[in-house]
Amino acid sequence: MPNLYVIGVGPGDPELLTLKAVRILMEVPCICVPKGKEEGSSLALSIVQKTLDLSGKEIIEAHFPMRKTKPNKEMEKWSNGVMGKSNAPTLQRSNAPDCELDTKWQETIETVCGKLNKGIDMAFITIGDPAIYSTFFYLYDKLLEINPELNIEIIPGVSSINTAAARAKLSLSLADEKIAVLPATYTNDIREILEKFDTVVLMKVHRVFDELLQTLDEMRLVENAVYISKAAMEDEQIFKNIRNVKKEDLNYFSIVIIKK
Repeated sequence: MPNLYVIGVGPGDPELLTLKAVRILMEVPCICVPKGKEEGSSLALSIVQKTLDLSGKEIIEAHFPMRKTKPNKEMEKWSNGVMGKSNAPTLQRSNAPDCELDTKWQETIETVCGKLNKGIDMAFITIGDPAIYSTFFYLYDKLLEINPELNIEIIPGVSSINTAAARAKLSLSLADEKIAVLPATYTNDIREILEKFDTVVLMKVHRVFDELLQTLDEMRLVENAVYISKAAMEDEQIFKNIRNVKKEDLNYFSIVIIKK
């Protein structure tokens, strides 16, 4: 039975790749690489390329448009339930706003299944840690639904959360302190979260930064907040005074840590 390895490659610094990740990436003949833009490059792949020579390996690009979404029950309507005549599942979701995403996930599932059915071990690489807001888990259940005996091994990686805290020299928790980690764009009850938790980590704050700054100002928590952009990447930025963050400093790989 072939193996599918889901590998976290860390936040950007190739030296944060684990020894296990490096070993498996050296061994597998095929690597599936997620991309946010079809015509763009893969950050996850660029991290690996700085450490390993990938000559001779098959690189499969999987385009996942970056947008605010999450799985729902309609996404789980599969024709035939398992691999049918076409040797791949068909995702049925009519009148859905995220048809493009469904199509991209479907294409990746078909590609992965095709390789595994030929007995080829492969790796699916993802930025940070696979268990934290990772694209792969949109596919995980579907792959096991097709083949319950499929061997999927998940290799943890250093998350952007840990990296941002380390780079800002912050402790995320001590003793009985409570932590909340959430994507800023999904949060409608940020005030309640900030009141209940000792440390709050907000990810992907670039689209709501102005609103967040206003809320923190009103709650007198601006001095407790640190903004970290592109943690462990070459163009990393850290702002201990988040009032100094300008529009050009905002990007997708942005985190605000509020420590009371």
